[in-house]
Amino acid sequence: MEEGSPEKIVLNLGGVRFETYRSTLTAFPGTKLCSLTEPQALENFDYDPRTKEFFFDRSARLFGQVLSYYRSGHLHCPADACRSAFEEELAFWEVPLGQLPPCCWTKLGELEGPLEESNMEDVEDEGHEGDSQVLLGQVERRNGQRGAWRKPQIWALLEEPFSSQWALCLAIISLLFNIGLIVLLCEETRGFLHHINDTTTGIHPANVLPITEYQTMPYLLYLELVIIIWFTAEFALRLTVCPDKKRFPRKPLNWVDFLSLFPVYIQLFVRSSSYTEHNLAVWLDFFRLLYILKLLKVFRLVETPLMLRVLPYMFRSLLRETLVLMTILVFEIIFLGVLFYYVERFEDLPSCLWWAVVTLTTVGYGDIHPISPLGQAVATCTALCGVMTIILPIPILSIKFKGYYDAAVVKEKMKRRKEPTS
Repeated sequence: MEEGSPEKIVLNLGGVRFETYRSTLTAFPGTKLCSLTEPQALENFDYDPRTKEFFFDRSARLFGQVLSYYRSGHLHCPADACRSAFEEELAFWEVPLGQLPPCCWTKLGELEGPLEESNMEDVEDEGHEGDSQVLLGQVERRNGQRGAWRKPQIWALLEEPFSSQWALCLAIISLLFNIGLIVLLCEETRGFLHHINDTTTGIHPANVLPITEYQTMPYLLYLELVIIIWFTAEFALRLTVCPDKKRFPRKPLNWVDFLSLFPVYIQLFVRSSSYTEHNLAVWLDFFRLLYILKLLKVFRLVETPLMLRVLPYMFRSLLRETLVLMTILVFEIIFLGVLFYYVERFEDLPSCLWWAVVTLTTVGYGDIHPISPLGQAVATCTALCGVMTIILPIPILSIKFKGYYDAAVVKEKMKRRKEPTS
């Protein structure tokens, strides 16, 4: 470098001049700045002999942190710097990211949430808008087929409540029918709406065993049948006009709609046998619980709160932590339950494991409780372990939720600003 000073090197970063000593740049061999001190640097880099400076079309603000690292040996990230931009700058100057101190890793961690959320909006809109795009593509390819043009209209009528007044009316009717199913489910549990069949059985007149059977009033079953017929027609129509048959079974609510159709039809089919099969009745009542899940479709009529849209992504990011927490909880249940069994000598080990679950979760039914002083000491340790196990994840949940929620708020603001210009 005969043209420049033997002691100093001048760098021009986007019009901002930086001047430093050659010895400063040699502090970290193998990096790009250190290579500026080599004899072939004038040919390898953009060097201006007139101004005697190296030119780089890079960010001067971020380069200031890099140059400060060469001067002091401490690398720091600006509080307002974008993580991806800062990582790209360090990669350009061949400075390892591992040189950052813990304080700056905390800053980068706060910025990591928005980066993780960068695809959140796309994922949310992919399923809903993707179906319409696929359907339109199918219509274009089958434009000559009779009736193909009606499918987008029918699909919008069933799946997009705000696409037209008719679609909104259908959505409200379906919601009212859903509420009607819940009301019927509640009414069927009330005693005065059942009639009693008293039958007797026995092999001898002197040995008679009375059996009492409860049957639902017929009109309740028929009301339920009317509502289910509506949902059957709706489900069949949605399946027929669905733009992507492969994607249709991937949605959990579609399975809820499908399985909730069976209880009434099966009950009507076996009604001739007086509904005597107890196990079948239990299974039918279990499937009737799906009526409650059908109420989740109410979110189609209102804008889903941002908080609820953020929760799935937060829980997905905490999957590993959740598995670790559940592993710890299972270990505590087994260890403390077995310890409690040998201390108190209760009936059996499963009862003690049940006691451990109730105590660790701070529920405390009181059906099983320690009597001896040693058992009370074990119970105290169990309660404290349960409190600590439950308290520890709360800060992690709060931090994660705040990061995801802030990122979602930023995306909503960006989306609203783009809408007028689009």
